[in-house]
Amino acid sequence: MKLSFSLFIAAVAVTSEAHKLIVKKISRTGGPQRRTPGNSAADYQINVASASAAGANAFDLNSVHDLIYIANITVGGIEYPVQLDTGSSDLFIKGNTYPIPNTNETSTTTNLTYAIGWAYGHIAHAAVEFIGIQVPSQAFVDATEVVNPALGYGAQGIAGLGFTALSTIDFTLNGTQSSSGRSLLYNLFEANPSEPNFIAFALQRDSEPGAEVIGSFSIAYSGVTGNAPIPTWPVKSPHRWNVLLDAVIVNQTITPATTKVQGAPSNKAVVLMDSGSSYTFVNHHILCVFPIIQQVDRYAPKEICDAIYGDVAGAYFDSTIGYWRVPCSTEIDMALQIGGQVFPVHPLDVNPATIADPTVCLGSFVPQTFSLATDFDWLIGDNFLRSVYSVYDFGDFDSSGKMGNPYMKLLSVIDSDDASVDFHNIRGGTPRTNITFTGLNGISVAPSFSISNDISTSLEMIGKYLPAMLAIVALNALVVVICAVVWIVMLCRKRRARHAIARARTPRSRQMSPMPMNPMHSYIAGVEPPATPPGIHIYEPVSMALTEDTFVPPTPAFHGFDGGKLQPGDRPKSVA
Repeated sequence: MKLSFSLFIAAVAVTSEAHKLIVKKISRTGGPQRRTPGNSAADYQINVASASAAGANAFDLNSVHDLIYIANITVGGIEYPVQLDTGSSDLFIKGNTYPIPNTNETSTTTNLTYAIGWAYGHIAHAAVEFIGIQVPSQAFVDATEVVNPALGYGAQGIAGLGFTALSTIDFTLNGTQSSSGRSLLYNLFEANPSEPNFIAFALQRDSEPGAEVIGSFSIAYSGVTGNAPIPTWPVKSPHRWNVLLDAVIVNQTITPATTKVQGAPSNKAVVLMDSGSSYTFVNHHILCVFPIIQQVDRYAPKEICDAIYGDVAGAYFDSTIGYWRVPCSTEIDMALQIGGQVFPVHPLDVNPATIADPTVCLGSFVPQTFSLATDFDWLIGDNFLRSVYSVYDFGDFDSSGKMGNPYMKLLSVIDSDDASVDFHNIRGGTPRTNITFTGLNGISVAPSFSISNDISTSLEMIGKYLPAMLAIVALNALVVVICAVVWIVMLCRKRRARHAIARARTPRSRQMSPMPMNPMHSYIAGVEPPATPPGIHIYEPVSMALTEDTFVPPTPAFHGFDGGKLQPGDRPKSVA
C-alpha cells in the first residue's frame, strides 16, 4: 500500500487523493539551556524526540524537541494525536483513562525504551484507523507510565513507522508464541495489498497545519519518481531506515564521510533517517548535537562541526552551554551527498536564532559525547528532512509476489538561491546568487524534473536487459565474421581448383612452339620462291600492309607494254 504523508504548511490543493490527514506542527519557546551528556543504555529503538523532564512542560535541550509533527490515529473508535516517527516501530498510546476503551488487554507488559525517555504498559489489541485505512487488530502499548516530552506538546503517544524487525512489541509477543505484534505499517500494507508499500513525507517549517494524503505522490513532488533509489544499509533485511552518506559540503568545501559501523564502507557514514528525531546522533565518542530552537536538530562528528563553523568570522564555541555561537547575519550554505546525490540544507536550519539574543544564533551542530548504537553513525532529523521530499519504500513486489529490498528516494524541495532570499529577509543583508554545490566525483545538485512512471520503467527495463541485448548483437556480429571467413576460404579454394584443372589440361611436357615467321615476302616479282623441303610446312602469314611491293590490284583491263605483248616479268599498266 502507498502512504504519502505530505506534511505541508499550507494545505495542498489536491483533489485526486483518496485520503487526507491533518498534521499539526508544534514548536516550543524559550532560551537554550546546558545539555547534560547522554549515555543511556537505550534499546536499539531510537527516538531522540522523547525524553524525561522535571515538570510537565519543563524540558532542557537534552529533552526538547523544539519542533515535532503530530497526526491523529483512531484506536478503538477514539481519536488520539501521536507523533510520527520513522526511527521506531511501535505504537503506544497514553489514554485519558486506563485501560483504553474498546481494546483487548493482555497480561503481557513491556517497556518501550528510547534514546531519551520511555513508555511502560500492557500490550493490547484494538481496531485502528490511520489515514483512512483500517486495521482490524493492531498491537500497541496501552501505557500507564510515560516519560516523554512529546506529551508536553499535546501528543498522546508515538506512532513508529519503521520495520517490524525493530519492534519491541513483536519481539515480546514472539516470546509467547504469538505473531500478532507486527508493526503498524506492516499491517497497513497487508490490509491494502494492491497498493505499492511506501510512505512519503514533505515536512515544512511554518506553523500552519498541513495535509497527509494516501494513494499517490503529491503532485508538486512527482519528480521524485525519476530519482535513483538509495539502498538501505544493510541492503537486505535492515532494522532501520539507514542509508549511506558520501560527504558533507560546506561553502564548496567537501568533507568525506567516515564510519565506525562494522562492515560498512570505510569512506561512507551510516545515517538513520528519523522523522521523529530532534537530533542527529553519531556513533563516536565525540559527536555533535543538532539542537534547533524553533526547529529540529541533528548530531554529527566533531570534525563536521569544525568544518561548518570553524571558518565563520565571529563564531566561537561556548563551553558553558556546549554550543557554537554564530552571528545571526552569517549565511552558511551546506549540502549532504547521499547515495551519490547532492541535497542542499536550508540555511535557516543550520544556525537557528534564539529568542534570548536576536543577534547571536546557536550553531545547530554541537559537540557532545554520547554512546548509543553500533549500527549507524549519524541520526538525521527533521531539519534536513524539511529540505527534501522523502520516500520510504519497503520493497517492490515482483511478478511472483516476492518483496524486493527496501530503499529510499529523496527529492530536493528547495532552491538554494531562493533559500538565501528567505534567510536574508529574516536576518537582513544581501542574498547570494548562483549558489551551487559540487560533491565527490563532480556530482552537483540534481535538477528537479519529473519523469513519468512509464518512461522510468522503460529506462529501468533497458538498463536491466542492455547486457543481454549487447551480447546478442555481439553474437550476431561474430556469426557474420565467421560466415565471411568461410566464404573467402571457399572462394580461394575454388580459384585454386580452377587453376589446377587448367594445368591438368596442358601438361608441362607438351611445349607449344611459336609460329615461325618467314621474313621474306610471299611473292617477289621476277624471283622464284625458295624450295621447301618435302614434309616441312612453313606457315607464312599474309601481310596486310598496303605497299607498292605487295599491292596487287584487282583485274581491270590491261594493255600491252609499249604497244607490245606482255612478257613475263613486265608490269602491267592500269587504264585507271
